[in-house]
Amino acid sequence: MSEDFTTTAAEAVLRAGAIQRERYGTDFRIDHKGSIDLVTEVDHACEEAILDSLRTRFPEHDVVTEERDLERRGARHVWYVDPLDGTTNFAHGFPFFCSVVALAVDGRVVAGAIYDPLREELFTGERGGGAHLNGRRLEVSGAPDLLSSLLITGFAYDVHQELEQRIRFFKRFLGVARGIRRSGSAGLDLCCVAAGRADGFFEERLNPWDVLAGGLFVEEAGGRLSRFDGSHPGLRADQILASNGRIHDAMLEVVRD
Repeated sequence: MSEDFTTTAAEAVLRAGAIQRERYGTDFRIDHKGSIDLVTEVDHACEEAILDSLRTRFPEHDVVTEERDLERRGARHVWYVDPLDGTTNFAHGFPFFCSVVALAVDGRVVAGAIYDPLREELFTGERGGGAHLNGRRLEVSGAPDLLSSLLITGFAYDVHQELEQRIRFFKRFLGVARGIRRSGSAGLDLCCVAAGRADGFFEERLNPWDVLAGGLFVEEAGGRLSRFDGSHPGLRADQILASNGRIHDAMLEVVRD
């Protein structure tokens, strides 16, 4: 595994983070992709900065990004990009957002980086090389059961149309966990699990760019990642359970019940 992949991912998210930090709290254009799904001109500026970094270093690689549909040439190396994860937070001035970059080779995630520009926290990871926060190796928590655990979740943008369906797992976990938080950034949620700040994460109807980097960090920090049936998600993001490993089977029982 080339160290250049992780370095490139880190450089890309740092460039995007600098834009986010500069524009945070200022006036910027906000558009709607759906009734509650926002995109801002800052998303597009961050995307351009990340694409420039990736294409400069690896022009032969494919890129999948949230805000546009780029042509793919069938490359073995595919970058997945969320230029501004937590757009709704950013648009409202809520200080919890990041930029996300992950690389998959032959369908397997091998490297990634996530940057929180307000806290100046750079999360990086590579397959077999561990996950790190500002150079410090990460390790998942030691919570032994759900009653001792702080969980994180999120809701899909169709929550208004499918309310009971979208909150069914939230209600189940609320009755068995110590607490549940909803932050609005799946990338940072997964970083929290990898860093031992939270013990588990569950969500449906995400996109690959939301979870591939953070999922890698969880696994490299000693945690576990799966779909709701216990299988590994691979490059899918329709169902994600991430945990410190110790509570994973109990989480699976909750979503299977």
